[in-house]
Amino acid sequence: MSCCAPCSCGAIKQLVNGEICGIDDFIVMFFNPNIFPETEYQKRLNEQIKYCEKMGVKYVVGDYDHKKWKQEISGLENEPERGARCSKCFAYRFCYAREYAIKNGFNAIASVFGVSRHKNQNQVDCAGNESCGIIKYIPIKWDESLRQEINHESDFYRQNYCGCEFSIRK
Repeated sequence: MSCCAPCSCGAIKQLVNGEICGIDDFIVMFFNPNIFPETEYQKRLNEQIKYCEKMGVKYVVGDYDHKKWKQEISGLENEPERGARCSKCFAYRFCYAREYAIKNGFNAIASVFGVSRHKNQNQVDCAGNESCGIIKYIPIKWDESLRQEINHESDFYRQNYCGCEFSIRK
């Protein structure tokens, strides 16, 4: 699961190069109904698609239903970054990925949600372990130096917040 190209680029490169043991077939899922406004969502989606196509990687784009996402996190709008709202958001997105995986014959899910400096990897891993059910969640320690190197060499659109309208930094 990917939130944006700047966070996922290193992971995608590691997967393409076969550097993650036991993963030989994968697809990048972009499911981020949390991203707001929709213009921001489109910028991140376009960058993700551009990078996947450059790397020759299959990808899928989940439904963008921001209204439904807001219903899912209702009551948690004032939670701090890395708080209960984020846990609920991760769980919601992992459940969507789980259903996609079941329907399409995938047996595991990994995520770059915790790569961002705005997030907590342990929180992401807990949500993944609790939400993926019969689909295995694989917590992976991605190569941060590779991600930074690719970002330095790229012209990725970069944002200064995780995407959630409740965490927009002014």
